[in-house]
Amino acid sequence: MTRAQQTLSVLLLVSSLYLVLYLGLVPLNETVQHEVIPVLPFYALISFGCYLLGRLGVAIMTFNDVPEAHDELQKEIELAKVDLRRGNIDVD
Repeated sequence: MTRAQQTLSVLLLVSSLYLVLYLGLVPLNETVQHEVIPVLPFYALISFGCYLLGRLGVAIMTFNDVPEAHDELQKEIELAKVDLRRGNIDVD
């Protein structure tokens, strides 16, 4: 099963469970049925947004600098400058 199929099946399952609760096919407390169930999609959307912002913040905080890549890039820049100077192009 591909990842798209898994995502689609989970979304269908969650939406069908929400529809069952929203239509009142499962007897629940009157307060829960009329005040909690209708706003669940909004809470889910807000929670998902908070999760993504937290994940982005953690990724930014743990971003690692790579000194080896910096040195390699500097060497490539010097090689490019030498190559351009051979072609009589002013680099500096």
